[in-house]
Amino acid sequence: MHYLLTHLATAWALTVVHLRLSLLPVLIGAALAVPLGALVHRAPVARRLTTATAGVVFTIPSLALFVALPMVIGTRILDEANVIVALTAYTTALLVRAVLEALDAVPAPVRDAATAVGYPGLRRMLAVELPLSLPVLVAAVRVVVATNIAMVAVGSVIGIGGLGGWFTQGYQTDKSDQILAGIVALLMLALVLDALIVVAGRLATPWERAGRRRSPALSPVVGGAR
Repeated sequence: MHYLLTHLATAWALTVVHLRLSLLPVLIGAALAVPLGALVHRAPVARRLTTATAGVVFTIPSLALFVALPMVIGTRILDEANVIVALTAYTTALLVRAVLEALDAVPAPVRDAATAVGYPGLRRMLAVELPLSLPVLVAAVRVVVATNIAMVAVGSVIGIGGLGGWFTQGYQTDKSDQILAGIVALLMLALVLDALIVVAGRLATPWERAGRRRSPALSPVVGGAR
């Protein structure tokens, strides 16, 4: 902790880099995964193909992908674009499966009711199904963000910036306090981001909070009915 407290300016600069490399792929991946998942949700063949492709992408080792990407997209080995592209692929692969599962969780009677009152397919998806899918999607985003934070730290092995740089520098100079400071900083970053996502998810789904508040009040009635 002493190393971290005496290098707060450096820690903040590395945190900004780490946030950029971790969160930008989440935004791009979500923008790709949500419409893709909604598009193939009702198409069995396209859904199976998408799910299989996502599974293959997610099994590729991150370090191998960081090193191989420059040969594919023409960037330099130490270019941040390699990490961003790789993590965008992982994020899209994980989130598209989460979108499919989230849409599956929407009750069929709700879809039927929305159709009955005149909602066409696209409007029903945007106004009914995706909002009801938010709790599942938020849970998936929490996993993705934590995974990306860890993977950006792995990128420090090939010289990409971020808090993971303290790991490699500490290992090379035999400074255990620097390594520990990197671990603590990464843990704090992951916990803060996770808490922010949880709060944002609750604010975006007020009906979930209302349902939880009503449940205790209804339980005595249900018990009495039995």
